[in-house]
Amino acid sequence: MEELSISIPIAERSYRLAIDKEHEELFRHAAKLIDKRIKDYSLSYAYKDKQDLVAMVALEYATGYLQNEKLLSENESLWKEKITAIDRAIDEQLKY
Repeated sequence: MEELSISIPIAERSYRLAIDKEHEELFRHAAKLIDKRIKDYSLSYAYKDKQDLVAMVALEYATGYLQNEKLLSENESLWKEKITAIDRAIDEQLKY
């Protein structure tokens, strides 16, 4: 994989990153989403500085991530149960 050095702007600050070239668009898109949410929060809430807005965006994305992780875990458990039930049914049919 080819590594690429890029600069990503977030909250009017630039961050230098070394990433795999194939992930460049992902990082740029993520930075745009973060900046959009910062702008949305700045229009809706009182704040002292950008750090407050960045913290709120981080909290929003972290809670969303945790909710998705929980949902994935629950879905994985359901699928395992269904596969186990199907496997048992097949085993029962093969006994005959």
